[in-house]
Amino acid sequence: MDTSTLVMIAISLIFLAVVYWKTPESAAKGLQASTALVLEIMPRMIAAFIIAGLIQVIIPEELIARWMGEGSGFKGIFIGIAFGTVTPGGPMTHFPIIASFYKMGMAIGPLVAYLTAWALLGVQRVIMWELPFLGPRIVFIRILASIFFPFLAGWFSELLWKKLVL
Repeated sequence: MDTSTLVMIAISLIFLAVVYWKTPESAAKGLQASTALVLEIMPRMIAAFIIAGLIQVIIPEELIARWMGEGSGFKGIFIGIAFGTVTPGGPMTHFPIIASFYKMGMAIGPLVAYLTAWALLGVQRVIMWELPFLGPRIVFIRILASIFFPFLAGWFSELLWKKLVL
């Protein structure tokens, strides 16, 4: 097990002990809620991991390396932005998939551009959540203010990666 897993287990056990010490009934309710959440989320996680694994088989590594790998430059960053903008779904699907792309040779710039575009410009979220709740004017201003961040984040990540990691 890695360190982050051990830390999360320790924190959850500490929380459980504190809640149990305060009111044992609340601890039981909390464990029931946790079980319900695991049962609700687990099918999505399994599907995301299957998709992530199959992506590694379906998409040739050479294609990822050529279009979004080291040396792909601005082209790779813009492809990452395009995919991040149009890919639907939440973190449970994105992170296993992006991890697969990274293992296949996706460079840090396109990876960060993808994640930033997904977080800031995701078409699905804009259509389903932002427009109905905030209206077109606010959404337009927010997108206009955010539009350059995925490119800047991807480009800056490339610079930092070369200076700090390699």
